[in-house]
Amino acid sequence: MPSVTPDAAPLLADLMPWSVAPPRLGRRWPAAPDAASLKARWDALVRAEGADRETLFGPTRARTTHSAVAQLPGQSSGTGRLARASDPCPAPVRVLSAPFDEQWLIPDHRLIDSARPELWRVAGREQVFAVEQTPVPETSGPALLAASVLPLSAGRGGRVRPLYRRPGGREPNLAPGLLAYLGSRLGLEPAPADVLAWTMAVARHGRDGCLVPLTADPEVWTSGVELGRRMLRLMRRDGERPKLPGGRRPYVRAPLSALPPGSRPAAGPLIGDPFYDRDEESLHLGEGRIAPVPPEAWDFEVGGVRVLEQWFAARTGTGEPGTLEAIGPGGWPQAWTSELLELITVLALLAELRPQQAALGPEASITRTELRTAGVLPVPPAARRPASVLDHHEEGPEGQFALL
Repeated sequence: MPSVTPDAAPLLADLMPWSVAPPRLGRRWPAAPDAASLKARWDALVRAEGADRETLFGPTRARTTHSAVAQLPGQSSGTGRLARASDPCPAPVRVLSAPFDEQWLIPDHRLIDSARPELWRVAGREQVFAVEQTPVPETSGPALLAASVLPLSAGRGGRVRPLYRRPGGREPNLAPGLLAYLGSRLGLEPAPADVLAWTMAVARHGRDGCLVPLTADPEVWTSGVELGRRMLRLMRRDGERPKLPGGRRPYVRAPLSALPPGSRPAAGPLIGDPFYDRDEESLHLGEGRIAPVPPEAWDFEVGGVRVLEQWFAARTGTGEPGTLEAIGPGGWPQAWTSELLELITVLALLAELRPQQAALGPEASITRTELRTAGVLPVPPAARRPASVLDHHEEGPEGQFALL
């Protein structure tokens, strides 16, 4: 059968109708690649007084140290005005700071300009956040990423579409009737996670947004779902640590270490700039060296930016002296090296799956017109709004309680 034309494929915005813009911090210091730096920054903030505290904080129109805001859902940070706060640093949580870059965040609503509480309410072990990527002409890269942790606004990342609308993996964020219709066409019972896996495998950029070609062939569907599951496991770091075959696994050939403080200028790099040797397939960072590093991993881009270069930039620079962002580790933490080796592996394995993605093109497609005829589209307006969450209290400003 003829393959589907791009305009006939349904939009991700229709298949997963509820979406939220990613949280926007408004200041960089509440997030960092290591949790210890965040605690040190918080301590420096609460030690400062008056105008000095306000300056360190970095006020914006949305937040100052005098802003009164509610607690983030699921977190236990204070709600008193930050100008007089003296409590310990809230326990940092993992977030997706940039594509494939999990960092730490102080989960305090007083520090975040636009926290998107509706996303925090549905975060949890069962949740998966799909993040659309803005297309960049003449560049490669996935149209859709996925994460188990909350994605922040960074780079060219677009709308965030949670797989579930309620905590605990309840009420899938899918067009009403979609699962039943797919089941009738495929002769099987797809689960919400199967739809997301298929979407990850086939999503592509289109003129009106992210496109998701759908197939009515059960064998093609099964192959696509399995491929998507592998992609999800790699993106979410779900399950056992990924490994490349023996002989292709990256190893530290020369230790990575920070430059001595006296050898770098103020606000200069923590470690030497990365250099990739294609002939040797080795990655050099100052005196450190990692090999082998497949060229597919080094060249892996999202939104026109090399993932590994962006990852290094977030860890090798230092903030302006006198700012909270300047507070960071004095050396190169061993944990970062472990994260780097895993990231190289993830990118290489994802790159290996691209031929399978390209060959997956569904032969028998379910078009937008068919979904409209079946009553799946257009989705009702309520499906594009967050679900009401009434099963817990949240602390409001100054210790008050708000029932949602």
